[in-house]
Amino acid sequence: MSVRTRDRLGGRAAIVGIGATEFSKDSGRSELRLAVEAVRAALDDAGLTPADVDGMVTFTMDTSPEITVAQAAGIGELSFFSRIHYGGGAACATVQQAALAVAAGVAEVVVCYRAFNERSGRRFGAGVREREPSAEGVALGWALPFGLLTPASWVAMAAQRYLHRYGLTPEAFGPVAVVDRKYAATNPAAYFHGRPITLAEHAASRWIVEPLRLLDCCQETDGGQALVVTSVERARDLPRPPAVITAAAQGAGRAQEQMTSFYRDDLSGLPEMGVVARQLWRTSGLTPADIDVAILYDHFTPFVLMQLEEFGFCGPGEAADFVAAESLPLNTHGGQLGEAYLHGMNGVAEAVRQLRGTSVNQIRGARRTLVTAGTGVPTSGLILGTDGEERAPGVS
Repeated sequence: MSVRTRDRLGGRAAIVGIGATEFSKDSGRSELRLAVEAVRAALDDAGLTPADVDGMVTFTMDTSPEITVAQAAGIGELSFFSRIHYGGGAACATVQQAALAVAAGVAEVVVCYRAFNERSGRRFGAGVREREPSAEGVALGWALPFGLLTPASWVAMAAQRYLHRYGLTPEAFGPVAVVDRKYAATNPAAYFHGRPITLAEHAASRWIVEPLRLLDCCQETDGGQALVVTSVERARDLPRPPAVITAAAQGAGRAQEQMTSFYRDDLSGLPEMGVVARQLWRTSGLTPADIDVAILYDHFTPFVLMQLEEFGFCGPGEAADFVAAESLPLNTHGGQLGEAYLHGMNGVAEAVRQLRGTSVNQIRGARRTLVTAGTGVPTSGLILGTDGEERAPGVS
């Protein structure tokens, strides 16, 4: 896909299997084992076997290489293996890579996975401690010496500017925190299962980095999630209804950095997600009005508001009221705020469940879902549809 033209990937591949471990704060086992458990669960869900797999995609951050997971899961020869950079920004791009491989005939069945002990092992929320010298690390050198050491502190800079520009207070972030945990409260897999919160509880939670409070921040989770991608034609012979990849996109903005893009013209939006949004709408022929459920990357609440505005669901500065009115079903699994932080892969799985009609918070008649990946970094997104709903009416 180009940022200027529509691509031809839509409708050629589908997600046919989803599988995960339990989500916990202490898995008690290796990241490799978590990856293998998730991969096997996804293959079982798809009605496929390890012998059917010939491609694998994961994140550059994952500690379990494709060939190692393949060996441990009983997968044989691989004709395609790939990794996507930029942390949570890779989530939807793993599916895009798998779909590209399937559409090009490079592979027939591709597994995407992410597994980590992010609570009991390396905690990403702890920020940068030691780092090998690199070109991209230079950007961090302009922020770390001044105390901006953690993801929360990096996001707080943009969040503060957003509030200032639109004359809002930190309470504007409350509706996202409440809605996500409302859905998590009815999801047995979620950390906040049985524990909805109120706007008052959000406002009373302790500061992490102003204007972010504790309840504006996502979980730290141990777990694994895997997805299986194959052609739409093959998907129709498998036991589960396929989630057809209607459109897939990656995006990076001008003057893009990893979480510290403080020197671009405007800090109150997410230009990289704007790139993704334009490509998804252009390629699919759809508009915000065509989306039934949105699964938006929610490591921190302010960036959910900015995403809604970048995608055109509401005007600039209007997203808090949009969420409060529940104008669009949002993060029906509880998101990373309420269910688990799996670098967004669990969000892709929830989008698939909505299209299958099997979500614990099922939205009646859901036919098209929007999924986004990590924000503040080069990122990605997907529009998924039920079979026969790959494109808007009249779009060939």
